Amino acid sequence: MPELFNPADLISQAEAAELRGVSRASINELVKRGRLKYVEVGGKPYLYRAEVLSFEPDKGGRPPNASPAHEKTLTGDSRAKAKASSKRSGKK
Repeated sequence: MPELFNPADLISQAEAAELRGVSRASINELVKRGRLKYVEVGGKPYLYRAEVLSFEPDKGGRPPNASPAHEKTLTGDSRAKAKASSKRSGKK
């Protein structure tokens, strides 16, 4: 048997923002990215209160054990050239 729909379980994006202590724009962005589900009622998006309360944001930053692709190490002659170049430009 399908779950019964309870309109009291739905909240507006403004209410979701207030519950989470973030801006409405932040909630809207999560909806656009598909991180929060919504239903339209009368042409307006409403979120599920339980989902908003249990939402866990991503930890931002670089994933563990990731090394930058652009990282280069200076060795030998390259290090000497870089040092000479910085002296000419006045950088330390």
